[in-house]
Amino acid sequence: MRPPPAFTRSICAAALAVLALLLPLRPALASEYTDLWVTAGEDAWGVNFVQWGTTIFATFYIYGPDNKPVWYVAVLNFDGAGKYTGTLYSEQGTYFPLPWKPGDMNEQVAGTASFQPSTTNNYQGSLVYTVNGAGTITKSIQRLTVVAIPLAGNYFGGQAGAYSSCSSSANNGAYSDYYALQLTQSAGNNVSLNFAFTSGLTCTLAGTMSQNGLLYGIASATYQCSDGLNTGVAVSDLKVTAQGIEGQFTAPSVGGNCREDARFSAARN
Repeated sequence: MRPPPAFTRSICAAALAVLALLLPLRPALASEYTDLWVTAGEDAWGVNFVQWGTTIFATFYIYGPDNKPVWYVAVLNFDGAGKYTGTLYSEQGTYFPLPWKPGDMNEQVAGTASFQPSTTNNYQGSLVYTVNGAGTITKSIQRLTVVAIPLAGNYFGGQAGAYSSCSSSANNGAYSDYYALQLTQSAGNNVSLNFAFTSGLTCTLAGTMSQNGLLYGIASATYQCSDGLNTGVAVSDLKVTAQGIEGQFTAPSVGGNCREDARFSAARN
């Protein structure tokens, strides 16, 4: 989030090293889907996703024809077209209070499963799984919010983005920036992100966050900078990481009819 690319940048070697750590190269996926996922109105049903790159490992907590828990897992791989698909397995093992007996382990192919993320957000989707002999089940699923996650703190990080649709084609293109960030979070999920860029520019992004599982978003935030920029942005996929925070944003107008899209990450000081 900054003025169009004509603005002078000041980049040091240390900042470049930090950005290399914070914004590693990774596949061009829409989001990272590790979370607890549920279906509205079905409080005792759910699926857990843990994602590694282009693979999601899913564990289901569902029930058999006797209404007792049955154990299924799936390994889902990204198909390059927005969907994760793979094999569903049934699992059996030793009765849990007893010492584990390897011979009790019984894993069988049980069917197939697929996850189709929403095309409009990263916290909803469709889960379809077929269990051999039982049929195909389709669920609309969403991330489960358990507790509010604190974000407030002081950070240092960088962002990588691009300008498009500018009146002057010379302003279109990719960029990178570096900043110190002070983030404050108050009751009601009101948040303020105060950026001090290495160029000397200062900017404040402020708005009210909504939470979906591990993700926060701001549908309509204000963004004001010391050079007079005053515009609106939408923030999505804002979340805590092991080192700090990360997220992405879209600003439809940042001067010169430019649209700005970027992702950012910062390590906690």
